[in-house]
Amino acid sequence: METTKPMHAWFQCIRGCSGRYSLFDIIYRCPQCGGLLEVVHDMDALAQHSAAEWRRLFDSRVHTTQWPYGSGVWGKKEWVCPQLADDNVVSTFEGHTNLFWAQRLGQQIGVEDLWVKLSGNGHTGSFKDLGMTVLVSVVKQMIANGTPIRAIACASTGDTSAALAAYCATAGIQAIVFLPRDKVSAAQLIQPIANGALVLSLDTDFDGCMAIVKEVTQDNSIYLANSMNSLRIEGQKTVGIEIVQQFDWQVPDWIVIPVGNLGNVTALGKGLLMMRELGLIDKLPRLVAAQAERANPFYLSYQTGFAHFEQVKAQQTLASAIQIGNPVSYERAVKVMQQFDGIVEQASEHALADAAARADRAGLYACPHTGVAMAALFKLVERGQIKPQDRVIVISTAHGLKFTNFKMRYHEGTLDEVQPTWRNPPVELKADVTAVKDAIYRRLDQANG
Repeated sequence: METTKPMHAWFQCIRGCSGRYSLFDIIYRCPQCGGLLEVVHDMDALAQHSAAEWRRLFDSRVHTTQWPYGSGVWGKKEWVCPQLADDNVVSTFEGHTNLFWAQRLGQQIGVEDLWVKLSGNGHTGSFKDLGMTVLVSVVKQMIANGTPIRAIACASTGDTSAALAAYCATAGIQAIVFLPRDKVSAAQLIQPIANGALVLSLDTDFDGCMAIVKEVTQDNSIYLANSMNSLRIEGQKTVGIEIVQQFDWQVPDWIVIPVGNLGNVTALGKGLLMMRELGLIDKLPRLVAAQAERANPFYLSYQTGFAHFEQVKAQQTLASAIQIGNPVSYERAVKVMQQFDGIVEQASEHALADAAARADRAGLYACPHTGVAMAALFKLVERGQIKPQDRVIVISTAHGLKFTNFKMRYHEGTLDEVQPTWRNPPVELKADVTAVKDAIYRRLDQANG
């Protein structure tokens, strides 16, 4: 695509302060007011091409082997980080995750057109890959340009650390991850260990880890990778674009997403708003941000019309990746929810576990965070806010295999505060054909009863 005006992007304060900063500078907050920065694109340069041209270009790159455009993120490179040299892209061909038509579950709850975006079907098993490919690529270019960065660090509840470690290993950059001790699953813990990260397991929660990593990264030789760094937002925003693209550029009525640090809903909104501004879509979906009841500061703020925010002490929840009481991206997320006529809902421990299990019985394999989103969906359908004819997308943020212990304990009936409606433990029998037949026919009769 030929352009007369080069495409570029920069950092700018979300609160409207003056000043622009290079994406290749080590800067995380506005030096004038301390607000978060966001990546801003030269929309006039992007608007040199029509909506039809952008659609054709993005469609032509799906699964191409031309580097780096086969990635679901880098296939939209002009909208993500146009100044980045292709040789410095660090990619595992992330994105292009499938939409699961949850027809049976939809029929059960009364929604005719229910889909689940399986973002956990990526390289490290979560949507965090979409953002980390951008951040690590930018750091690789900074190092190539002579910036003395020795490592990239993050605080994590599991999935961020896995993505950072994998992309750093791919790029040959040292990763440092701060994890709250005994608050991530074994499957999540082993991922950064296997990829060679320095794993620091701290006797605190995520918010405590976040406070320490902020201090550590004041040394500019260690680069901060948490979602307060809006480079990650640029990659994660492609999930909304990809959803619309998968429906032949038709916009769904609702998108439901589990939220913790609020970077994901911020990113989702940003991608959709870019599409509308550039004419690829002419309407916006409504967004639902779903929180665990035990870590619900965004929900509590929503109850005041976002007039008041107060961080909470996040309590232990089965949805461990969103066990966050002081979300970094709060300001950005509020703006998004207001623009999308958004709803914030919460789910109890029983509701999220039962919702995940119910989804599994309809063919999914839902992580507890997807269970939070499903529980919110069920509430909105029961209240009549989501209508039977609406097209609804639930974003599944991680693969269920990362949470095997959660699923085992559900079916064992050993989860606190959970009465497992959909419990399905194995039937232990003697190796006797009569006993086996009795068990089989008993189950079949129950299913048909």
